Amino acid sequence: MGQALWRLPPRQQQQLQEELADRLADRGGGRRQEQGRDEGPQKRAPPPCYGPDIYHLLRTRMGGKEHHGFIDLEMLPHELGVTILSYLNATDLCLAGCVWQDLGNDEYLWQGLCKSTWGHCSIYNRRLPAGFSYRRLYLQLDEGCLTFNANAQEGISYFMSKGILVDHPTELAKFIFYTRRLHWKMLRIYLDERRDVLDELVTLHNFSNQFLPNALRDFFRHIHAPEERGEYLETLITKFSHRFCTCNPGLVRELGLSPDAVYVLCYSLILLSIDLTSPHVKNKMSKREFIRNTRRAAHNVSDDFVGHLYDNIYLIGHVAA
Repeated sequence: MGQALWRLPPRQQQQLQEELADRLADRGGGRRQEQGRDEGPQKRAPPPCYGPDIYHLLRTRMGGKEHHGFIDLEMLPHELGVTILSYLNATDLCLAGCVWQDLGNDEYLWQGLCKSTWGHCSIYNRRLPAGFSYRRLYLQLDEGCLTFNANAQEGISYFMSKGILVDHPTELAKFIFYTRRLHWKMLRIYLDERRDVLDELVTLHNFSNQFLPNALRDFFRHIHAPEERGEYLETLITKFSHRFCTCNPGLVRELGLSPDAVYVLCYSLILLSIDLTSPHVKNKMSKREFIRNTRRAAHNVSDDFVGHLYDNIYLIGHVAA
């Protein structure tokens, strides 16, 4: 599983260190007093530990006994156990549940894993029936995502048949927005067919106080751009332009922007991204050329603003990468 499994937020690291220090102090305090009478001056204390030492933590919880073999998650703090299990897929989680039966039957654990992986499902907001199992729900969500990545329509139909989702554009858009298990190619095909879901998905984005190229990157990170220019790309940019202006009314007034002007700037940014990042383009567009070409299409935009757009693409890279 790698060392990444042991990385914790600073707050949890501090809690683990304090717990370890308290238990070691309780066990070693009496020992040090007896030794101090015989040995005279006390020895210098060991340097402080700046990260959670799993080995010493396990020894403390086991009463100082040596531990051999695999780490038993039941001996670790609950938060650390959940962090480790969150890196596993459905198959590995089932195998882990066979080894650590208490964790495998912990409904709060499975509820946390479901909501951390799939942030929104319609079933979360309904009254759950008697005998409901979050472990079973986790497996169904995983199965549905695998089905979606093979066939988008069948995947959505599977979620609806299990009562996980309802056929409403807002519910489907929230599920897509808060889920990272759906393959972007299948998602693009599905959104191209369900424009009502696409409309709701765009409204979930908040571009307030974002620089235009960064907002466009954030947009294409959730809704991947098509590989070729066409009607679907034009639809995406049109919806993004209106949403960007809605989220930034002050910027629109200050710079004199409009959805049409943002539309032109977005296309200019995409073309500039291709020009600067493509190895096939030998003569790269200069900043002066970009300002001149963009000002011909968007007359109300200042040269300084367009120049900042060029600098962003030059330094950070493609807006749709």
